[in-house]
Amino acid sequence: MNIELLQNSLDYGVIGVLGFMSFMTLWFWIERILFYRSLDLGSYKVKESLEIDLTNNISVIASFASNAPYIGLLGTVFGIIITFYAMGQSGDLDAKSIMTSLALALKATAMGLAVAIPAIFFHTHIVRKMEVLIAKWEIIQKEKCEY
Repeated sequence: MNIELLQNSLDYGVIGVLGFMSFMTLWFWIERILFYRSLDLGSYKVKESLEIDLTNNISVIASFASNAPYIGLLGTVFGIIITFYAMGQSGDLDAKSIMTSLALALKATAMGLAVAIPAIFFHTHIVRKMEVLIAKWEIIQKEKCEY
């Protein structure tokens, strides 16, 4: 078994999934911001209809934010397993190579956090914008009832 090939495959796989998640998170955040800017609150008669339109794709951002650290951690655990397996196969207990391999395994966790932290920010930002838009819609409805 070629350990280096397995390690590279793991790295590209985990980093690729996290990169995809990062791209999709940014994409959905921008899509929501543009949608909110073009939204005509006066055209909604029912609050539930407005809420359905406002919450599209929000769960995807939340899902990526909550799962990215776990995917990174999974990559780190597999990287550590591969490192220990390679050490066991070669019998080489060189501290330098062990520390290098373990340090490289941790990059998956770092990448997972690098995806999750902005995703949490984007999700929080969108939820607040959504709350403000619903409050504005309620004000519009109250003003309509007064006349």
